[in-house]
Amino acid sequence: MPNAGALPNSEMRGLANRTPWYRSLFVQLMIAISAGILVAVLWPKAGAAAKPLADAFINLIKMLIAPIVFCTVVLGIAHVGDLKSVGRIGVKALIYFEVVTTFALLFGLLVGNLVQPGSGFDIDPATLATGAEAVAKKTNDGELPSTVQFLVNVIPTSFIKAFADNAMLQVLFFAVLFGLALAKLRDRSQAVVDFIEQGSRLFFTIIGWIMRVAPLGAFGAMAYIVGQYGIASLGNYGKLIACCYLAAALFILVLAAISRYLAGVSLWKFVRYIKDELFIALGTASTEVVLPRIMAKLTNAGCSRATTGLVVPTGYSFNLDGATLYLAICTLFLAQALGVDLSLGEQITAVLVLMLTSKGMAGVPGSSFLALSATIAAIGHGAIPVAAVAILLGADRIMDSMRVSVNLLGNCVATLVVARWEGQLDRDRLRAVLAGEDVPPLQDEPRPDDEESTLSGAPA
Repeated sequence: MPNAGALPNSEMRGLANRTPWYRSLFVQLMIAISAGILVAVLWPKAGAAAKPLADAFINLIKMLIAPIVFCTVVLGIAHVGDLKSVGRIGVKALIYFEVVTTFALLFGLLVGNLVQPGSGFDIDPATLATGAEAVAKKTNDGELPSTVQFLVNVIPTSFIKAFADNAMLQVLFFAVLFGLALAKLRDRSQAVVDFIEQGSRLFFTIIGWIMRVAPLGAFGAMAYIVGQYGIASLGNYGKLIACCYLAAALFILVLAAISRYLAGVSLWKFVRYIKDELFIALGTASTEVVLPRIMAKLTNAGCSRATTGLVVPTGYSFNLDGATLYLAICTLFLAQALGVDLSLGEQITAVLVLMLTSKGMAGVPGSSFLALSATIAAIGHGAIPVAAVAILLGADRIMDSMRVSVNLLGNCVATLVVARWEGQLDRDRLRAVLAGEDVPPLQDEPRPDDEESTLSGAPA
């Protein structure tokens, strides 16, 4: 980075204030998303053809996710050097994930029962004969792994294959072992730690370059979604969409309460701090693309590298709050659309099944349809054919913004909570960063952008 440290903080802030508005990533993303919607509405075919822009951007980010997760976790554990601490972080995170996702399922059922999003659809089961074929095409004839298989699959058959497949939990598993080995060897492993430290900085520098084209990715994704599925589908599924977004808004209030009382953090200030990442996730309908930056921002805000490195990647598989909300509501929606009144026992069965299937969703094509299919099959109500999930094909893509926003915020709150529980949250630094004050850069801590960091509260 250029040696900006020679400038006083006041002068640096003055320079930052003179930055042209059009160079703000937030402004660029808003313009790109609006332009994508406009193009898709005026020229639907052109909008649908913009998908390669989104795919290219997402692939650029995905190629760096595995090495960044590896470096962050290894360095965090190596610096902590305490096996018991690592174990406590993991156990506390998993307990938190299970409690919050179970609450999300119950909350989704409550909202679904009150709003009744499927009432008035009056779907004839006889018209769903081809539904199974449509779902099979959406899911590439895949299936969710069983609980035992899911847990066994966390262990990679080859660490090289784990990186090649971008298997998040497998990379995390190997990184934990590697970090513990470095911590045990300590002085003899310092050269390796330094090498990984420099590698981490290199990867984040590349991420900074890639983020410059984030607006193009957001434009392509939004143009494709609206151009491919059309605004008309909003009307066809209006009640379901409104129900899901209402549930998401109310659940975010719950996350705000958790953040305030368990982590001592204002979620609204934190949202302002991560607004760029939130808009990238919303625009591209993917939380994976912001994983490196979210980890960097959480660390910059005072969460330890060990907590951030363990909680965030694990949460991407175990803490899908938005997805579980959606699955709970859609289970009731399908029953209501077919005129079936699910008993309390059948709804409890649905919750128990979704508690298991929602944990194996990450990285599986069409996972929401597979989870719903498994849930309907487990309920065993003959009036609801498994093929009924095909009803959701027209609305599923529109729900992505709801799912990714709640998933992302849920994992950030989880990291803040676990960090505070472990005493690994720098409260003074967090307060300063969220207030937009200048804070010194963390020693040997890579930034999410290269030359021009957009971290609020960090030196420009």
